[in-house]
Parts: sequence; structure tokens; C-alpha cells
Amino acid sequence: MRFNTCLAIAATSLAISVPALAQSTGSTPPPPCTDEAYHQFDFWLGEWEVSGPNGNLAGHNTIERAENGCLITENWVNTAGGTGQSLNFYNPDTGLWRQVWVSAGSIIDYTGGLTETGSMKLEGTITYHGNSTSFPFTGEWTPNEDGSVTQHFEQYNPDTEDWAVWFTGRYVKIENK
Repeated sequence: MRFNTCLAIAATSLAISVPALAQSTGSTPPPPCTDEAYHQFDFWLGEWEVSGPNGNLAGHNTIERAENGCLITENWVNTAGGTGQSLNFYNPDTGLWRQVWVSAGSIIDYTGGLTETGSMKLEGTITYHGNSTSFPFTGEWTPNEDGSVTQHFEQYNPDTEDWAVWFTGRYVKIENK
């Protein structure tokens, strides 16, 4: 019993002294996620109306920063009431952006970064919940001079060995309408 009492006293002393030591150094860590790389996808932030290639409204999308700027969240609602959400983040260990999209129909998980032209391009897979099939998938977001953003998705078809357009949309900020 005596050994356990000594161990408890030592653990308590350590628990008290470590925070005190950290506070006494006087240095505060820099705020998280403030480097330029964490802002490469900022052109996508906002409240958006999204139109398909035919110009008809496809839905609304809200893209916001969260977790002190370390995360970008997406909340999508299409005109039929379907929804989806994504989490987007820059990983400083890999130097890549990652998006994980989840909807009732599919999961998209892909990584990438800025291209030489300034678009954000991600590559990975799409998995469909209904039949658990997965295919290579790409997404690209291109900022346009008028403040809109073009989003272009493609899925690989192993039967034809071709990439097919999955969705192309034009994002226009709601406050710009």
C-alpha cells in the first residue's frame, strides 16, 4: 500500500508541475492552421447557388471554415432535397488537401492540391453505398474571374477504360446575385 501512496504523490506532483513549467516559459505557440497552405481552398468559401451545365439550378452549397481555420465544411442540398457533407483539410505532413464526402448515395475520398493554373484538383475513389462498388474519381474546383467557381467531377469506367463526366456545376455566391 505504501508504494501506491508514493506513486500517487509523485503523479500528482508531476501533474501540477508540468503545466506550471509550460506557463513559465513565456512562449505561446503560434495559432494553428494560419500558414498560407491552409488558405489555398478559400476561394470556395461562401454561400452558393449551383447550376448544372444546362444553367438550371442544381442546388445550394454552404462552405465554411471550422476548428479555428483547420477545417472546411461543406453542406450541400440539391433541388430534390438530397443532401451531402464533406470535410476538407490541409495535411501538413503530406502537403496535400483531403476531402471526405458522404451522402446517402456515396462516399468520395480523395487528396490533391493546387494546380499550376490555380484550381484545386483532388484524386481518389468514389464508393457507392448500395452495391459497395468503388471507382477512381477526380474533382476539380476552378475559380473564375467573375468570382464564380466551376466544379468538375469525373469517374473512371473500367468497362470502357474512359473517364466520364460525373457532374459539372457553376457556383455563384448568393450575395452576388
